[in-house]
Amino acid sequence: MAVGIGMLLTVGTGAAPTQLQVVNARATSVAARPQYMAATTTGRAAASATRYSTAPSQGHAAGDAFTGPSSFYEGPTTAPATNTPWAAATAFLAGCAISAFGLVAQRKLQKTGSWTPGPHATEQSDFAMCAIAAHQNVDKAPDVLSRDKEDSTSMRRQFEELCRKMQGEICAAVEECDGEGKFREDAWIREDGGGGISRVMSGGKVWEKAGVNLSVVYGTMPQEALAAATARGAEYTKDLKPGDRVPFFACGLSCVMHPRNPHCPTMHFNYRYFETDGGAWWFGGGTDITPAYLDEEDMKHFHGTYKAACDKHDPEFYAKYKKWADEYFVIQHRKETRGLGGIFFDDLNDRDPETIIKFSEECLKSVVPAYIPIINKNKEKEFSQKEKEWQLMRRGRYVEFNLVYDRGTIFGLKTGGRIESILMSLPETARWEYDHHPEPGSPEAKIMECFQNSREWV
Repeated sequence: MAVGIGMLLTVGTGAAPTQLQVVNARATSVAARPQYMAATTTGRAAASATRYSTAPSQGHAAGDAFTGPSSFYEGPTTAPATNTPWAAATAFLAGCAISAFGLVAQRKLQKTGSWTPGPHATEQSDFAMCAIAAHQNVDKAPDVLSRDKEDSTSMRRQFEELCRKMQGEICAAVEECDGEGKFREDAWIREDGGGGISRVMSGGKVWEKAGVNLSVVYGTMPQEALAAATARGAEYTKDLKPGDRVPFFACGLSCVMHPRNPHCPTMHFNYRYFETDGGAWWFGGGTDITPAYLDEEDMKHFHGTYKAACDKHDPEFYAKYKKWADEYFVIQHRKETRGLGGIFFDDLNDRDPETIIKFSEECLKSVVPAYIPIINKNKEKEFSQKEKEWQLMRRGRYVEFNLVYDRGTIFGLKTGGRIESILMSLPETARWEYDHHPEPGSPEAKIMECFQNSREWV
């Protein structure tokens, strides 16, 4: 989660539709990447016989594009570029404002059911909980980030080891599929306890931005932060006095992939293990997919892969966790889902933890076979400027959900998490058009129907 406070906000002006682009301050400008510009398309879609091959497809030229702007088009840039100190300060403050708005709005909706202005009981504590803990970058992460330096059999150590292993395997598969992009690795330690390893790819051939982040944190947190982390927060804090802080441990692996091509879906996953010193523990996680255009064959493949993974552990898991994903990833103020679901679970502690960690491992191992074949199938497809702009509008919806409703984002902000890691999930570019409605009968309208009415895919 890496866009963070360093995001640049550019508002389109002139005759073009009103647009807000959220651009990573580190992103290289389109003008500085002429190798991605071309005037014609070659349109080499993968043959259907090899649609779901996990091997990377060959022959994709960096100059593939549609007539006009680059196929790696990042939205119109109608506002002039500015590099003044005032512009930098404005971008910083705007980033802060968006994050703060999402946090406060979510808290108001959760606690009061109201979006209206005015005092609310929980409002005063929201900004106090955003105090930033000290994080120090290091050349190499310690071999063990959890506090169990000697107890290699604890669940804390086991889950950290699983996350480290899967971070490496997933990043390797993504780099192979991309063909050009490489992950940058940042290691950091947290003053209050723990640390993490952030791996982010920016400016790849296939992915505009991709991140796979490991976090291991422990210390104490406000009771309100626990409520943000789990739907059963009240149960876990029932014996605490008002104002008491909760000693906790949390380990998780989070990922988001934002491809360039509108026919390649965004993918997200997060798997985590949580403990409090009061004896509460649980697992949570899920993997979900967010396409801009509907390909039913792709959705059957993705959901079918996760159904098979779930069925190995409990025949009731897929139906239950697919429904949970459909209900969790809802942009409530839009009355539509962020994407087309997947699986989502939380507070899972109804069986032996050794059994649950094996299920988490199965889900993590399913990421590559569920997602990479879809990318290999679609990454060479032609696309138009209109299709790119629709993808950017759907990314705007992605931003709205993550800043207003996402538990992981809110928990990270409330516990003083590392901002670059927390906001890694945001895309480098997004778009908002005023009062936009897809044309009836269009491919955009077809997938909007799916966002508004959940479907069964397998």
